[in-house]
Amino acid sequence: MEIAVWDTYVQREDGKTMHFDILVPSEQKDPHLIFSFGRQYLASKNFKTGKLTAKECRFCHMQSAPPEVASTIELNGYYIIEMENCT
Repeated sequence: MEIAVWDTYVQREDGKTMHFDILVPSEQKDPHLIFSFGRQYLASKNFKTGKLTAKECRFCHMQSAPPEVASTIELNGYYIIEMENCT
């Protein structure tokens, strides 16, 4: 499965910047839907964050998905890779 990687940086309430990637199928091009996936992820956190808009989340590149990532995307529509300050 080919996927699109959306690079995302969101301010946390404590001043730290979260960095995570939102992975979606390559044919998914609706930024509003992709942002909603990011907002769902942020809502699952036990701390408050700033907004997620086009300023915080941008298309980065395309790549092949490993099988476990592809399975999650097929099930949920997206996959999150936590990079920095996500816990």
